[in-house]
Amino acid sequence: MVTAKIAPSLLSGDFARLAEECERMLGLGADYLHMDVMDGHFVPNLTLGAPIIKSLRPHTKGFLDCHLMVSNPEQWVDDFASAGADLFCFHYEATEDPAALIEKIHAKGMKAGMAIKPKTPVDVVYKYAPTLDQVLVMTVEPGFGGQSFMSDCMDKVRELRSKFPELDIEVDGGLAPENIEVAAKAGANVIVAGSSIFKASSPESVISLFRKTIQDVQAAA
Repeated sequence: MVTAKIAPSLLSGDFARLAEECERMLGLGADYLHMDVMDGHFVPNLTLGAPIIKSLRPHTKGFLDCHLMVSNPEQWVDDFASAGADLFCFHYEATEDPAALIEKIHAKGMKAGMAIKPKTPVDVVYKYAPTLDQVLVMTVEPGFGGQSFMSDCMDKVRELRSKFPELDIEVDGGLAPENIEVAAKAGANVIVAGSSIFKASSPESVISLFRKTIQDVQAAA
């Protein structure tokens, strides 16, 4: 059975204190550190890149779950591997040869993830899923934090879980205490959350709630 993994999105953290924010999240129970990489081309915004991952790596032993919302992700595999990324997640929509890219990521010693936008049909993932370490189903349009959770994307999660019971399925976008049960029941086990964790009065309680909800749903299945 897949296990619950909670991945706070550092996009909602204090970039001036990034290393401290990473260690704080790990101390509060986070499993992954979700790093949102945006190039200003594939998505409108511009955020962090490989140099920041490289500078951060010596300061944390946390699992760096790097979500690349970039055009031509192939060009960044070597840089992110050298920087110390643990998982390189590219968008299906951004590459013409997902199979070759997955192979390249693995050859560099990283785990490989594939993300799909809300309007991309889930069946595009099926042929690649056996070679992927994680699939990310976006529950908002990529590129901006603070958007509302799109519950209709849960149909994709359900289909993926039914076909690939041992696959790590990540959801990202608008996840919060009020909708975590919906995501958990659909089959998501890796939860990315930014605002709902970082802006909470007790981030630790939110992380704990996410984990317990997934575990309770799995126990009841």
